[in-house]
Amino acid sequence: MTPLHMLQALTVMAIWGFNFVVAKVAMTEFSPLLLMTLRFALVAAILLPFVKPPRGHWRQMALYSLVMGGLHFPLVFMGVQQVDASTASIAIQLQVPFASMFAAIFFKDRLGWRRALGMAVAFAGVAVIAGVPDERTSVPHVLMIVGAALAFAFSNIQLKWLGGIDWKTLNAYMALFAVPQLLALSLVFESGQMEQIRNADWLGLACLAYLALLATILAYAFWYPLVRRFDVNQTVPFLLLVPVFGVGGGVLTLGEPVTWQLVVGGLLTLGGVGVIIVRRPRLTPARSTT
Repeated sequence: MTPLHMLQALTVMAIWGFNFVVAKVAMTEFSPLLLMTLRFALVAAILLPFVKPPRGHWRQMALYSLVMGGLHFPLVFMGVQQVDASTASIAIQLQVPFASMFAAIFFKDRLGWRRALGMAVAFAGVAVIAGVPDERTSVPHVLMIVGAALAFAFSNIQLKWLGGIDWKTLNAYMALFAVPQLLALSLVFESGQMEQIRNADWLGLACLAYLALLATILAYAFWYPLVRRFDVNQTVPFLLLVPVFGVGGGVLTLGEPVTWQLVVGGLLTLGGVGVIIVRRPRLTPARSTT
């Protein structure tokens, strides 16, 4: 990797890490499911004119959108409502041990004792963070983020089944299929959608633009060429920097406290995830999305 490639990877990690901060700010103006509906409507509108239909993959794409658009993103954003951005950016890293579990189930990938230990340590770290609930950390909402990590890990299995679809097509049609799902969920579980849209100020719209343009389109445009060009052990370790930017952004921007649970739990989680990454499982998330 050249310094330019490393800067490219660091930019993506910063975008994804700060994404949790942006999400919390955005949800002061939009309810989470409506926010996701608007985000993916914007992504689909931008990307669809530049891609071809995924012929032969409609069913797999629809199922992928169900896991990502119907489960992963709603769980992340509903969880972030009652969890600090710092905590969310650490808990979502459980996608890596979950991915290793799915690799063992679907691809007969041997875990080995080191990766099994790393998985146990990572889960213990999140348990430490959520184990002392307070007014800033709701255990049910932490569990939502853990569920989102599980859904994301399974989506990596689906990517294997989808084959070599490029990132633009994948994101365009995932967004297109996710919009009606998210809109239906919003109409059932939320209210005042039109009022929220009419009353949105520049900050809410700027957050929406960040989520769609930076965290989805630009980040993938930067990250996928790196994943395709370099070995997994060169790219995946950068994902450990997502919570660094998430915690830093939460503390510096939102004034979130740095508690002993966050420090100890974060170190345990990232240490466990680091062990799994170093052991290079066959299936490790190619990206960390929110």
